[in-house]
Amino acid sequence: MRREDTRPRHQQIAAFLRAAIMCGELEPGERLPTTQQLMERYEVTGQTVQRTLQVLKEEGFVVGRPGVGVFVRAETPLVVQVASYLSPPLRGEAHPWMSRADERGQRGTAKLLDVMRVKPPNQVAEALGAAPDEEVVLRHQLLSLDDEPVELVWNYYPLSVADGTPLERRARVRGGSPALLADLGCPPREHVDRVSVRLATSEEFRALELPDDVPVLRTLRTVYSDDGRPVEASVLVKGGHRHELAYRGTIS
Repeated sequence: MRREDTRPRHQQIAAFLRAAIMCGELEPGERLPTTQQLMERYEVTGQTVQRTLQVLKEEGFVVGRPGVGVFVRAETPLVVQVASYLSPPLRGEAHPWMSRADERGQRGTAKLLDVMRVKPPNQVAEALGAAPDEEVVLRHQLLSLDDEPVELVWNYYPLSVADGTPLERRARVRGGSPALLADLGCPPREHVDRVSVRLATSEEFRALELPDDVPVLRTLRTVYSDDGRPVEASVLVKGGHRHELAYRGTIS
């Protein structure tokens, strides 16, 4: 049995246009069809077209130029090359996330929101192999590009790794956790990502300044060192309207 699309018509049209932008059918900087053309194409009123365009503007997919028209956003989606962020940088260099932002001509910043010992969520405890009621170290951060918030990060570390180290200090770690883990004798060797999509919590909605009803990409990442030892578990949340995840691996 086929289920009909019961969403309001403007949301359906926004979905068509959003998909066309994300797949490159509508290219960055390209002008959208006029209001009259969209009315005729989708057999809707001008009010419905304006509601459609407002949704896409709020999500950052299009921008309006008074007296000229509505255009696809100039920048392409932010493609996250996952593996490139996990290798320790050379000594003295910034975290790879910052370096990649600089290469794109953007300014990446990380705001440390909290550092504390906590009982981790069940999924994180399982990833780290933590015993019931065992505490771990949490480092909670907000990442921004050009002062615009783009990602919330919760990094968890076993006490066997973090106890008494800079991971427990309320200060930034030069080069990020990959560099420090390597210095602590726990170099990252492998990672496993579990990616899901859902609507944002209230905290995520406010912190990431998300448009209404935009889903987030949630990644649970477990990083392993030598002998398959889990040394870091991260929960990464970013707006689904801005990001794409890219994975590359060898097929044996």
